[in-house]
Amino acid sequence: MSQELIITEEFIVGKILLIRNKKVMIDDDLSKLYGVETKQLKRQVRRNLDRFPEDFMFELTRSEYEILRSQFGTFKQGGHSKYLPMAFTEQGVAMLSSVLNSPAAIKVNIEIIRVFTKIREVLTETLNVKLEIEHIKKKLMNHDKNIELVFNYLDEMMEKHEPKSERNKIGYKK
Repeated sequence: MSQELIITEEFIVGKILLIRNKKVMIDDDLSKLYGVETKQLKRQVRRNLDRFPEDFMFELTRSEYEILRSQFGTFKQGGHSKYLPMAFTEQGVAMLSSVLNSPAAIKVNIEIIRVFTKIREVLTETLNVKLEIEHIKKKLMNHDKNIELVFNYLDEMMEKHEPKSERNKIGYKK
């Protein structure tokens, strides 16, 4: 399976999925990126299972697989092995370079890790922006309250200093 794929950041980002609240890549997509057959990738992983704890790699459940198939149309019925797909987290992808010890796998891994890192940076920046916006909202709410208070004080002052309805008459008094 030695086809030359052009690996761009956008291509890799498109292959990162959110499953079980984790950003992962599926074994089939990774095998295409590495230029190996999916069964070879799975075989190497199964031979080295002690390197892939649950937070590095997990096998999809049947229902997760069906949802993935229906949402993305990536998996065709009967087009894959009898085993359920494996999902690899960022750490799992990094560990793959140790079990798939080819120059191509190492090169691809470096690119994938860079993309995961960029995603994490973007999420951090987004969180910081959200926090700043919340801070500004709180300040504005305080400013609104302060302005309202100033207007209330002005209203009270105006009421106190309103001229009385009886005016002093000018002229001679009887």
